[in-house]
Amino acid sequence: MFSYTFQWKQAFAKLPLMLDGALVTIELALLSMAIGIVLAVVLTGFRLSRIRPLVAIVTTWVEIARNTPALFQIYIAHFGVASFGLHLSPYVSLLIGITFNNAGYLAENFRGALKAIPDTQTRAARSLGMNPIQAFVHVVLPQMLRIAFLPMTNQMVWAILMTSLGVTVGMNFDLYGVTQDLNALTFRTFELFALAAVIFYVMTKIVQIGARLIAARLFRY
Repeated sequence: MFSYTFQWKQAFAKLPLMLDGALVTIELALLSMAIGIVLAVVLTGFRLSRIRPLVAIVTTWVEIARNTPALFQIYIAHFGVASFGLHLSPYVSLLIGITFNNAGYLAENFRGALKAIPDTQTRAARSLGMNPIQAFVHVVLPQMLRIAFLPMTNQMVWAILMTSLGVTVGMNFDLYGVTQDLNALTFRTFELFALAAVIFYVMTKIVQIGARLIAARLFRY
């Protein structure tokens, strides 16, 4: 028979601590996206170079990022490299794992965006005296980022959610880690995790709505 007594007041009393953890979650997601975008652009440049070793690097990166669990990638960053004597903090390991995943997915999104840009854009830039790098940076890259903007938004949402995997490598000051510790202290499992779920939901919806507003303003034409 159902006899559970909800203690929402006790859970809400821990809300400030959870919000502090949410700030760490957002920080991790933003950092992983910023670094991931830069890496993805570099990987896309490697792919365009058609130099076999560079193309092989891109292919391997994308295949691992897209076809192995994100948890595996975080474990390799934390426990795998520790086997070689390099011990990283849970924060750094989580950041590396999420960034690796982001860069792999974004590189593939950028590849798709590049296919949507006519070759005439590059030829027109070259006819104006630009070298291949200038043509890519000043003509192709802005169009590529514009086409890939909404997929980048989806990856940002995924990055926020992936931070919850940090608890498996000892990360305990992001939103999920704080919630886990509070649950161990109070045993208010349903209330705390329901509250954490709402905070995650709000964060991701803000990203989605904000992206739509930005896209509507910047990409009207």
